[in-house]
Amino acid sequence: MTNNLSASDPVGISFWLISMALVAATAFFFVERDRVAGKWKTSLTVSGLVTLIAAVHYFYMRDVWVATGTSPTVFRYIDWLLTVPLLMIEFYLILSAVTKVPAGVFWRLLIGTIAMLGFGYAGEAGWMDAKMAFIPSMAAWFYIIWEIFRGEASQINAGLANANVQKAYKTMTLLVTVGWSIYPLGYFFGYFMGSQDPVMLNVIYNVADFWNKIAFGVVIWAAAVADSE
Repeated sequence: MTNNLSASDPVGISFWLISMALVAATAFFFVERDRVAGKWKTSLTVSGLVTLIAAVHYFYMRDVWVATGTSPTVFRYIDWLLTVPLLMIEFYLILSAVTKVPAGVFWRLLIGTIAMLGFGYAGEAGWMDAKMAFIPSMAAWFYIIWEIFRGEASQINAGLANANVQKAYKTMTLLVTVGWSIYPLGYFFGYFMGSQDPVMLNVIYNVADFWNKIAFGVVIWAAAVADSE
């Protein structure tokens, strides 16, 4: 099989588009650090690290797909295990930019995210029965959703006087709820319904990563710039 990208390969094209978008987003977030107040620099640094890590993995995932036509599952989970916890602790970081936040918020979000991904990978890798692994993985995801909507993080956000942070927080919860739901849906249809289409699945995952990594960071950047100005 040739390693050249085919014009009729929507998955390969989507890998190329997203990988280049991630590189551009990384440069943008790091450059924009100098534009915002010091309290926002950590948030933008983390946003840049997320897109940088994802870009490197996308280069490898793109090559795997173009060369073999198979889903680069291992590379995806390595990427997610690094980037998704960083995305989740952004909730803690944006709140910490304007108020004091208990460390428990950080650890609950981090541990919940690692549990969600860990059980998901255990099912995909065959370490656990895929259907059994889905249950604790979804439980961890629902716990994360509860924490950002009804838990301590949400309560802290509701009590803020900073409209920029409140707006960013609400938008980020929407991104997590809608955007992250794509991943368990792909898992569910693949292992419970037996209808996993690698072409459609990878295109959807790639678009979801654009939404969940780049758009997520842009929301934080917009809040940081508005608050700094």
